[in-house]
Amino acid sequence: MDQDEVGLGLRLQTARKKAGLTQQQLCNKARLSYSTLAKIERGAIKSPSIFTIVEIAKVLGISLDELVGFSGQSISSNQKKKSKSGISFIYLDVNGCLVRFFHRAFTRIAEDTGLAPDAIETAFWHYNDAACTGQLSIAEFDKAVAEKLGLESFDWQKYYLAAIDPINEMQALAVWLADNYHLGLMTNIPAGFINIMRSKGLLPEVNYASIIDSSKEGVIKPEPKIYEIAQKAANCPADEILLVDDSRTNLMAAERQGWHVMWFDDFNPAESVKRVKEALA
Repeated sequence: MDQDEVGLGLRLQTARKKAGLTQQQLCNKARLSYSTLAKIERGAIKSPSIFTIVEIAKVLGISLDELVGFSGQSISSNQKKKSKSGISFIYLDVNGCLVRFFHRAFTRIAEDTGLAPDAIETAFWHYNDAACTGQLSIAEFDKAVAEKLGLESFDWQKYYLAAIDPINEMQALAVWLADNYHLGLMTNIPAGFINIMRSKGLLPEVNYASIIDSSKEGVIKPEPKIYEIAQKAANCPADEILLVDDSRTNLMAAERQGWHVMWFDDFNPAESVKRVKEALA
C-alpha cells in the first residue's frame, strides 16, 4: 500500500467525521456500498473510481482537490498558472493515458470469433491510421476489417468501449490541471469516439481549452503537422506546452517542435502523476 492510498483514506475519514457523518450515512447519501467505503478509508481499494470520489466529495461539501490531496485553488481562465519552467498549456493523450489502452479488446474478439489474436491485430492496424485520420468512417473501418478477417460483421466501437476503463489517478489530475492551467486533449482516434467517451463519463468533464482529434484534423501523431495545429490551437509559444503521452515516438516528435514532454506509464500511474506535478512545480 503506497502513501497516496493511505493519504486518501485518512483524508476521507477526517472529512467524513468533520461533516458529522457515520460511514453508513455517507454511504446512503453517496449511493455507495458500506464495504466499498470502508475499504477506501483503510486503503484496501487501491484506485477508487474517479466518479465515486467526485460523489463523495460532493456529499462532504469539499473540493475534489482537497479529497485527493492536490494543492492549489481553482482559478479563472484569464488567471491560469505558468510553471517555473514556463509551462502554461498541457496536452494529454487519451488512450494509454486517460483510459487504459484497448489491447485486451483483441483477446475478446478472438474469444468471440475463434480467430487468432495476431490476425485480428494485423487487420486492425492495417486500417487504423485511415480511421484515425478520417479517411474511413467507423462503419467503413468495420467493413474493411470484417472482410479482411472473413467475418460477416465487426463492431470496433463496441469492443473498444468494453475494453477501456478510466485511469483514475490521471483523470483526477486532469480535473486539477483544468482548474489551474490551460488543458487540452491530443489523440489519435476514430471519428466520434471522443464525444461518445465524454457522454459515457469515460473522460473528465472539464473545460478543455482545445481538443485535437486526429480524425477531424486529418493527420495523426507523430506527424509534424498535427503538432503545428495543436500549437496554433493552444495560442502560445512551443516552449510553454507540455505533452503527456504514453508513446515515446509521439513525445520525440513533440520535443522536436520545442515542446516539453512527459512519458506516462500506465503500469505506474501514481508515479507518472507525481512526475507531472513536479514538472509543474
